Amino acid sequence: MNKNTIFDNTEIAFALKSDSELERAYFLFKMISIEPLVRIGTAATNFALKAKLPVEGLIRATVFDHFCGGVNEENCLPVIDNMYEKGVSSVLDYSVEGKENETEFDAALKITMKIINFAEERKSIPIAVFKPSGFGRIALFEKIGAHTTLSEKETEEWSRVKYRFETVCKAAKERDVLLLIDAEESWMQNAADDLITELMRKYNTEKAIVFNTLQMYRHDRLDFLKQQHKLAKAEGFYLGYKLVRGAYMEKENERAEKLGYPTPICENKQATDLNFNNAVAYMLDHLDEMSIFNGTHNENSSYLLMDLMSEKGVANSDKRVWFGQLYGMSDHISFNLSHLGYNVAKYVPFGPVKDVMPYLIRRAEENTSVAGQTGRELNLLSKEKKRRKKL
Repeated sequence: MNKNTIFDNTEIAFALKSDSELERAYFLFKMISIEPLVRIGTAATNFALKAKLPVEGLIRATVFDHFCGGVNEENCLPVIDNMYEKGVSSVLDYSVEGKENETEFDAALKITMKIINFAEERKSIPIAVFKPSGFGRIALFEKIGAHTTLSEKETEEWSRVKYRFETVCKAAKERDVLLLIDAEESWMQNAADDLITELMRKYNTEKAIVFNTLQMYRHDRLDFLKQQHKLAKAEGFYLGYKLVRGAYMEKENERAEKLGYPTPICENKQATDLNFNNAVAYMLDHLDEMSIFNGTHNENSSYLLMDLMSEKGVANSDKRVWFGQLYGMSDHISFNLSHLGYNVAKYVPFGPVKDVMPYLIRRAEENTSVAGQTGRELNLLSKEKKRRKKL
């Protein structure tokens, strides 16, 4: 496999972008590459939204439209249909986070159910997703994970959280829609893991429907995967895992230092990469018993999975293997993979502009901090602009 050319085909990568969308993407990544600008922009945007200044139109026309599909699921359909014409599926992601009350959790349940129903009707949306903190308070997950005694009120609250999880998993199984459950901070993850394992046991009887997420910047996750594999083999159910590197590193390290416990994060980037790649290899070795959603913008980790599939005689289109990237990022990976017949899905975030801002700010900060990420995007966009000028 010629690794120097597969992801360099910008004609395939940006086939869906008009010249003006290409210019906007170039401008955005250029802005994101300047760290002080991201900090100032974030502060100014937050201030403008809190002060109810009329900035939604500007946000919508720039960063929102680049990284999000729309303000509601119907709004996302043109984006979804366009990508599907090029073989790229969508994972509709209701990206409203940090909510704290029962009304909001019930609203998130309703939206997730709507997405599962939506997905059943459309081949272009084979996968649904939700965040555990969309269905219950982080502090409650933390208490459960630490085996702290709950009050009567908290016990009832936890029953409602379990009911929300159960409702969407049951619906996903009935409609044959894969369901990804995102991972969050380590201090709430134990309770989420236990609950998701319980649901895998119940719903992953013929194949993986319910997928947990492993953040491989945590040094304990490979062992966790192996323990879960033993359990699943012993009890006769299938495992589904989305592998990601992780999204809360600074928060994790700061909390560990503050509270005086060893950080759960790998000691450096190389250790995280090795951990991630070892998990990919382990899952491919046991593909008869598990399914993988390879959530990465890393070209080497994508090549690794492609190589292992080829070595093991796993067809590019095997439904137990998915590659995933975020909408608005790494189109050179997504569209070139789909062109070669691999299963590829883009996370397509949606929600009201003001509610999706924490997600958008994280994307901007991530692109600023991940070494080489923005530079790679800019180089590819620049290459495509030059290619089009020659036509």
